[in-house]
Amino acid sequence: MLISSCKKGLMVGLKTAWTLGKVIFPITLLVSILQYTPVLPWLIDLISPIMGVFGLSGDAAIPLVLGNVLNLYAAIGAILSIELTVKEVFILAVMLSFSHNLFVETGVALKVGVKLWVVLVVRLGLAALGAILIHLLWKGGGEIARYGLVPAETSTPDTWSAIILAGLEKAALGILQLALIVIPLMIVIQILKDLKWLEAFSKKMEPITRGLGMQANTSMTLVAGLTIGLAYGAGIMIQAVKEDGVSKKDATLAFIFLVACHAVVEDTLIFVPLGIPILPLFIIRLCTAILLTIVVAAVWKRMDWNKRKEPSYGHTN
Repeated sequence: MLISSCKKGLMVGLKTAWTLGKVIFPITLLVSILQYTPVLPWLIDLISPIMGVFGLSGDAAIPLVLGNVLNLYAAIGAILSIELTVKEVFILAVMLSFSHNLFVETGVALKVGVKLWVVLVVRLGLAALGAILIHLLWKGGGEIARYGLVPAETSTPDTWSAIILAGLEKAALGILQLALIVIPLMIVIQILKDLKWLEAFSKKMEPITRGLGMQANTSMTLVAGLTIGLAYGAGIMIQAVKEDGVSKKDATLAFIFLVACHAVVEDTLIFVPLGIPILPLFIIRLCTAILLTIVVAAVWKRMDWNKRKEPSYGHTN
């Protein structure tokens, strides 16, 4: 039984890695090349004038753009090279927690079946709202931020062939990392399924998932996304939609929750070198995810209920 489960899990893992890889590889390659062209400077110049709305200086546009176009590591590298106040760094951390790596993670969301406008409205909306609220409500943090750890400088490719090669290497490493995480994960999940442990786990998680407006079979999706991230958690979500009967509604609600709060360990600890309090950052993400998911689920339920009532009004004898 164990060998059979491992084989099935391996095949599912390979299929999932291929499905996600077809999204991640070209996007990573394209964005890696674009960072050495005038495109990113143009984006930075475009949004610099509106930084004041979020309580940020014009220079803060650099990590904001890099974080959304590339990833959190690129954003933090940029923050470490700019003189910002503690409040500005915290605002950037909150914005980037909600909205980062947009191209790759949005591509993954589309593979799951979540609508493009839902992903963009939720991620960008939460980032903007969070920044504005902190800017208006927090009167402190005016001192200059003191950074703890500074990453080592890396050489910049100076020819097109070197730029393309660097992009290919980054994209290939991304796929390798994806496969090394997703394939073993799918094997373990398949074993847990066959042993009926996953079913027992889902039952224990049922009060939480139901409280968020989702069915119990969405629990593994939430746990995976919370621990290993949005992109990798989507691998389990794709499998769940296909095999476990997770509805598109529950998949969308799960993704909304994970958009606000995913990879809680890595994406929270990554901000430690910036010298900001990370516990409030974690609490903001978790509370936002819970409240937003509950509200969206309640609105969705109300809309479904109204739709079911509508036909009765149109029929008279």
